[in-house]
Amino acid sequence: ARGAEAGGRAGAGSCQDRPMPLAAPPPAGTPVPFAITRWAAENRRRVEELVWRNELGGLTARITGPDATPLFAKWSPHDLLPEAERLSWLASRFPSPRMVDYEELDDGWLIVTMGMPGASAVGERGQAHPERAAAAMGEGLARLHSLDPTDCPFGPAEWIGVQEDVDVLVVAHGDACAPNTLIDDSGFVGIVDVGELGVADRWADLAIASWSLEWNFGPGHEDAFWAGYGEAPDPERIRRYRTLWGNP
Repeated sequence: ARGAEAGGRAGAGSCQDRPMPLAAPPPAGTPVPFAITRWAAENRRRVEELVWRNELGGLTARITGPDATPLFAKWSPHDLLPEAERLSWLASRFPSPRMVDYEELDDGWLIVTMGMPGASAVGERGQAHPERAAAAMGEGLARLHSLDPTDCPFGPAEWIGVQEDVDVLVVAHGDACAPNTLIDDSGFVGIVDVGELGVADRWADLAIASWSLEWNFGPGHEDAFWAGYGEAPDPERIRRYRTLWGNP
């Protein structure tokens, strides 16, 4: 499901253009799910803050402990097994959060991952330098799409459906919006929220990633994205996948 990733920084999550509550940092006073506080206590850690709430009601918290490595715990009322499986497969192949724990609970599901450096592309750094953020997004997708798709056991995201007239099959993120890219001052750092990752036409990612630039930064930043990816836009393929995205 699209939403916050347990392993990024505050601001990582979905940005789809759908008639539902948007993902965002939760309002002050939002209660921490018991599953997160219990896991933290059992592992000698404490919940530092809630950092994200997705449109499906999932909550992600930053957890700290005796060591300097922050962890991120994501609780969701919807099944997180697809995300856990993809994180376990991806983390040794590409910059993404490393799994620490996964639990099926009576009231939902819990994923705990190690924190990563950098911050969401839509955070303060990205808002101050949207051209750099856009270029980093393009660079990150180019690197992800260079993975061998025959090595990937996951099919395309459900919203993509049956693929016809495929350009290039790649390991696609499946929810390649700006908030799901992590960046730092040097550029691309990693990706989060990989619950829809799978083999698909590269334009499924490129169409939505380039579209999300306008939602998050305003118009005028697509050229930097395409330069970062190393490809010219294909208007027809972009239109096709944006239509699928808007009509699941």
